[in-house]
Amino acid sequence: MTTVSAEVVDDVRRRLAGTSGDLTPHRVAEALRASGSPVGDATVLAVHDLLRRDVLGAGPLEELLRLPDVTDVLVNGPDDVWLDRGGGLERAAVSFPDDASVRRLAQRLAATAGRRLDDATPHADVRLPDGTRFHAVLAPVARSGTVLSLRIPRGRVWTLPELVEAGALPPDGAFLLEEVVGSRCAFLVTGGTGTGKTSVLSALLSLVDPGERIVLVEDASELRPDHPHVVALEGRPPNIEGAGEITLQTLVRQALRMRPDRLVVGEVRGAEVVDLLAALNTGHGGGCGTLHANSAADVPARIEALSLAAGLPREAAHSQLASALDVVVHLGRGRDGRRRVLELAVPEREPSGLVSLRTAATFEPDRVVRGPAAGALAARLGSVAW
Repeated sequence: MTTVSAEVVDDVRRRLAGTSGDLTPHRVAEALRASGSPVGDATVLAVHDLLRRDVLGAGPLEELLRLPDVTDVLVNGPDDVWLDRGGGLERAAVSFPDDASVRRLAQRLAATAGRRLDDATPHADVRLPDGTRFHAVLAPVARSGTVLSLRIPRGRVWTLPELVEAGALPPDGAFLLEEVVGSRCAFLVTGGTGTGKTSVLSALLSLVDPGERIVLVEDASELRPDHPHVVALEGRPPNIEGAGEITLQTLVRQALRMRPDRLVVGEVRGAEVVDLLAALNTGHGGGCGTLHANSAADVPARIEALSLAAGLPREAAHSQLASALDVVVHLGRGRDGRRRVLELAVPEREPSGLVSLRTAATFEPDRVVRGPAAGALAARLGSVAW
């Protein structure tokens, strides 16, 4: 591929910006001639491709976004670009000419989703038309320069056999997860950022009986279960005037009026936890969602904190949790950086009235190890074999 200096590309960009017309190889060739640069076919096509990606695509990041198995692309500055292909972060061999180039890309991507990104509003969190989750913070709020984070949705949903093959869980673990879904247990998929919660939940929802109706509630649409009857609701941030916001709490309440067989909250992180717990306590079996937590044992504390912020007293939050939740599926990353299902846990109400989670099973790479609450899990699954 022909290499073209950043100075030549910037000069062509400035000349094209001064005249009207579509971005075509002919106009690029004219701009190159005007600048005194070489006008060979290879040079014209190289500059045209670079400008096209800068105007229509993701600029220097375009080639990274097209790589197979890429889940995240992160820009910490013009010369500090990283990607994750499922085995942990690795530095990418691409860069931007300067921070102004990163800023232009950030503003253009935000604009495609109808969001403002400038000095008055120096951050944005949007979903791009292709489903990519895009977040940006402009300099000088971001000290190292404009910072971008792109979460790329997988082209298709992982299946449980594929997760087993990828080493995310052992075969016996897949059987247990199938039982969790089949028995209509209410469950949460928990873990830290980037541990694969959305991928695992999509795979599990794909196992739901085709005759059931799944209603998804998400802040940003990421779940893509392979299921014939899915209704997806997506929250909306306020506009520039601060109006028009639609919260997850509002959408959960709307979803309850839509005859869901499975109510799913893509990411529980606010007041919607109260409505979800209430729904799971009023006959909506099989509901589920994802929750950020460092460990399965931390889940009650996380739900307590979210509930308190929403005005639900501590005792009421634990009472609701004890009767609403059946299983927690906890995920994490191994030392090799790979995402794995680590543990299944079940809630247990203590004499104090508070809820704790007890380990029912831990997942090792090649087997499932029974935990102290294995019997309680078997009772929830209606299985005497485990």
